Amino acid sequence: MYFRVPRAQLGVQAFVDALLIVPKTLAKNSGLDTQDVIISLTGEHDNGNVVGLNQQTGDPIDPQMEGIFDNYAVKLQIIKPVIASQLLLVDEVIRAWRNIR
Repeated sequence: MYFRVPRAQLGVQAFVDALLIVPKTLAKNSGLDTQDVIISLTGEHDNGNVVGLNQQTGDPIDPQMEGIFDNYAVKLQIIKPVIASQLLLVDEVIRAWRNIR
């Protein structure tokens, strides 16, 4: 059974997946359980907190309290290619789905 998913929702999901690459990579490279880290980070974020990752313990932290200040330009430079590739992948999936029908 197939469900119709609005195109905008696919784009949003691709954006979410692109943003989650950073904490997943940090967790994996730190030897932490990726799923546990993502669940704890999203839980803190859902509570309205700005959240970061303590790579030694895997616990969520407040980056400002730890003195961590990220540069917006660096984040944008890292995320842009990831978003572009995810959006191209979504376009390919939509195109393939249309060809099947």
